[in-house]
Amino acid sequence: MKRRLPADADVDNTATWARYTPRLCNSCRAVCCTLAVEVRAADLVNMGIISEFEQQEAGRKLADRLKKAGIISHYHHKKGLYTISRKVNGDCRYLDSTTRRCTIYSQRPTTCRNHPDIGPRPGYCPYQQQR
Repeated sequence: MKRRLPADADVDNTATWARYTPRLCNSCRAVCCTLAVEVRAADLVNMGIISEFEQQEAGRKLADRLKKAGIISHYHHKKGLYTISRKVNGDCRYLDSTTRRCTIYSQRPTTCRNHPDIGPRPGYCPYQQQR
């Protein structure tokens, strides 16, 4: 018997999210890639945005430069977290709008690598079927 896919989730209402299984990714429109992504400087190095040398730069100074370049939208200096900027439609800046796949998958940040084990509702994802 074929299993039915879950109903489309409301990304802002975690109670509507589906229990995560890897098979969901094959038919999802990558809704998780519309969530805010917080990264550390080490992730920025892994993503190829900054060098290891630049990682030693003061957080605010680096953040100002990355904001000006449009790479980050926010920096939380107490936690040392940078929020990756998103496209106008809310998609992650690294999500291909046609394929709905990550363009930096092998270098994606820790937050993305650990999704959905961490996040707003661990073990669940905001599944929405591709149209």
